[in-house]
Amino acid sequence: MKTIERTFETFVNEPNTDFEKGSEVKALQRAIAKIKKDLPQQYPLVIGGERIYTDEKIHSINPAKKDKVVGYASKANKDHAEKALQVATETFKSWKQTTAEERAEYLFKAADIMRERRHEFSATLILEAGKNYEEADAEVSEAIDFLEFYGRSAIKLESDNHDVKSIEGERNRLKYVPLGVGFIIPPWNFPLAICIGLTASAVVTGNTTLLKPASLTPGIAYKFFEIIEEAGLPDGVINFVTGDSSEIGDYLTGHPKTRFVSFTGSKDVGLHINEIVGRTAEGQIWIKRLNAEMGGKDGIVIDETADLEAAAQAIIDSGFTFQGQKCSAGSRVVVVESVYDELIEKVVDRAKQITVGNGEENNFVGPVIDQKAYNKILEYIEIGKKEAKLVLGGNTGDDEGYYIEPTIFIDAEKDDVIMQEEIFGPVIAIAKAKDWEEAIDIYNSTDYGLTGGFFSSEQSRIDQAVNKMHCGNLYINRNITGALVGVHPFGGFNLSGTDSKAGSYDYLKLFSQGKLYTQKL
Repeated sequence: MKTIERTFETFVNEPNTDFEKGSEVKALQRAIAKIKKDLPQQYPLVIGGERIYTDEKIHSINPAKKDKVVGYASKANKDHAEKALQVATETFKSWKQTTAEERAEYLFKAADIMRERRHEFSATLILEAGKNYEEADAEVSEAIDFLEFYGRSAIKLESDNHDVKSIEGERNRLKYVPLGVGFIIPPWNFPLAICIGLTASAVVTGNTTLLKPASLTPGIAYKFFEIIEEAGLPDGVINFVTGDSSEIGDYLTGHPKTRFVSFTGSKDVGLHINEIVGRTAEGQIWIKRLNAEMGGKDGIVIDETADLEAAAQAIIDSGFTFQGQKCSAGSRVVVVESVYDELIEKVVDRAKQITVGNGEENNFVGPVIDQKAYNKILEYIEIGKKEAKLVLGGNTGDDEGYYIEPTIFIDAEKDDVIMQEEIFGPVIAIAKAKDWEEAIDIYNSTDYGLTGGFFSSEQSRIDQAVNKMHCGNLYINRNITGALVGVHPFGGFNLSGTDSKAGSYDYLKLFSQGKLYTQKL
């Protein structure tokens, strides 16, 4: 088979596994059984290639069977964090001198390894994060995409160092150079794909990193570290430091040697990080950069000309896949009153068919991530019962895991708590509007601005929605989750973050600085 040259132009998204094939289902089930046999695992800190096992541990729990421990991650203290930062600072001196082609090759090798072991990675996501087959497998595809796309983009960025406008007698050139040491803080809901996206983008542009995976999902992050290490990445380029945010997170964020922070997580944590990044520590000689994606209160607007069957399915897919635990999840729906009752009937009918249970059996809705999330979601459901009308769900499932039924509220008002605050669970609130323009006004009435959807068959309305709906990613007549790397640059407005547009070519420039040099002829 002819090998396609890995260039920016030849990038294509990694295909997902076809689970209609019984052989693929059995292969994944074998991988799940194999992973379970070896649990619980021990995950060390890795600093400059040295593996360090600490007495204090972070416990990773299977949310579908909360009495089962997936692994024990060593917990870094400030001394470990300082050591890792010094190692990364020293390693940067040599790493920044490598070419984009050299750096990208490590990403390509890691992508090849992940392709070979994709079911192993999916199995870990199912057991540690509570995903089902399709959600876990799609995340593995996205992780491979980040490795492939950012590798190719880095090569293109280096080759794009180009002539800029010159005056007579001189030549001007612009090149992009790396920043320094980055602190990488990925979330638990996409603990493989976003972990890889945040880390690979920094490393492939010539920076060194400290990777602090989410405490709820350190196992899958460690599997990524193992394959990038297997791919030959030099020691000290990525340093693996699990630990508490209160002990090492603020310390590393505020450290004068930290050059940038890449974060995906909650609004409150993101704003806290932003505050620390904005301070200039003693000895700091730069303005730190922050790339932050902080969630959303995303909504779908449906007018009276819309295809209601398609809209109903998009509401289900956007609101309930992975238990609504996506920053892009469609937790709000605003419907024009003339089709309000009809649409609700279609949505509720579909939601009643949803199965709830362990991702190992590939149920549509699995467990939420932990006890804290479980309690928070149930509190919001109780608030919703006072604010709106509960038409489906609201109950818990099997108590062996953190299960909550798909829940739908109708007749919500735009200022209700369940219409304003990010619940991060399988809860949808539906509101009525007199017309499509009022529906857009209701959609815009939040502090967030990540994803949105608009369903209509009128192009003139669609054109106006594009201009009026204030969000970073707007989807027309389709679901509002599932952004593809290289296809849907992802990032939001307002308190949804810095609109960094992950998965785009320009994203790599956030980890670089432009250097102009002028030569007299």
